[in-house]
This record gives sequence, C-alpha cells and structure tokens, in this order.
Amino acid sequence: MAKIKVTLVKSLIGRKKDHIATASALGLNKIGKTVEHDETPQIRGMVNKINYLLKVEEV
Repeated sequence: MAKIKVTLVKSLIGRKKDHIATASALGLNKIGKTVEHDETPQIRGMVNKINYLLKVEEV
C-alpha cells in the first residue's frame, strides 16, 4: 500500500472546528509537524478536506 507524508504548513487558529478536528485526527497539531499515513480513501478524504493547510508528498 502506498504511503503519503503530510505536513501542516499553515496555522489552525481561526479555522472551522471540523477542520481543526480533521487535522488533529491526522496527528497534526503544530506547524511543521509531519506524519506518514497509508493512502486509504478515508485518509485521502481528510487530506482533501483541509488541503489548503497541508503539504502532501508521496513516499
């Protein structure tokens, strides 16, 4: 299964509560934090929801 590396590049301050919750569910709580996830439809949907806050790379 493919993996993706997700990095939070913008602040969560002032964002919608569901966008903050989505970032938290991905394991992102500070700017610059990077996590790796398997590329599943669920993870891809969460990434697409808050893509304006993230940098995504294929691993």
